[in-house]
Amino acid sequence: MMTTCDGCGTEKGPLMKLSLGKDFFGRPYDRLSPSADQSPKWYCEPCSMQKNLQRDYRDIRGEFEKLKQRDGSLLDRPEELQRAQLRLREIVTLLSASATPQALLAPGEVTQLLGDIQARSQAQPA
Repeated sequence: MMTTCDGCGTEKGPLMKLSLGKDFFGRPYDRLSPSADQSPKWYCEPCSMQKNLQRDYRDIRGEFEKLKQRDGSLLDRPEELQRAQLRLREIVTLLSASATPQALLAPGEVTQLLGDIQARSQAQPA
């Protein structure tokens, strides 16, 4: 039985399953333990990299939403805010340099979030 990549649809292997790890802020996650997850996702190497970038983007975006709502965000800490901005720049660079089509994360979305965070941090008094 041949499995295809859930990101781009390729049948070329090897395919990897992403499950355990830590998010961008060091919190543990386990995508495959919930009993509701009966269909794990499989990714080729380029999509696996994109999936990891997507996870970091999603983590940062979630904390930025908390920051905007003044809901106790990790981005309230200047070092975490700076680290998040650096990671978003890295993600944009990696996506832009990739020869693989972006199936999971659009560079424009990352650039927009980076711009929103930078605008907010510049508007905040130091």
